Amino acid sequence: MIMEATATALICFGMPASRGNSDTARYIAERRLEGREHLQQSNAFGTSAKVTREKLVQVFEECQKPSWDGYGALAVTNETYQLAYRLLEALPLGAPTPSFGAEADGQLTFEWHRSARRTLSVSVSQEGDLHYAALIGSSKVYGTEPFFGEVPKTILDLIARVNAV
Repeated sequence: MIMEATATALICFGMPASRGNSDTARYIAERRLEGREHLQQSNAFGTSAKVTREKLVQVFEECQKPSWDGYGALAVTNETYQLAYRLLEALPLGAPTPSFGAEADGQLTFEWHRSARRTLSVSVSQEGDLHYAALIGSSKVYGTEPFFGEVPKTILDLIARVNAV
């Protein structure tokens, strides 16, 4: 079942995100997607990417029914899952792998956790908003960014800061 959902997700998201609308922009976006897919089939990137996608699918499947937590949680919608999958696919190759969860309000969450004082949570809403909160040392950072197919620079910077050595 996980493999079926993953295959469906790949079909749903076959067109790469691009801000351009010209033939040239579409051509470049398609070549970018082909290159990424080729790298994901490699031993270096492919195995961990496949496992990571399967973990996201598993969380979605466990939380797509109302009250999945036994306390009245909202179901995670297919739209939220699709946006979360696109966010996962938009992460740069080689980026630290997040863990996944769901929230009672129906959002899917990506988490990067290095220690109690170095952690980042990014929640994906059905509307396409990325709500984030990070604790890096004594610094607290939080906010909301729209998701248009590319990981916002703010969130990429926070992922790097949380995972810095």
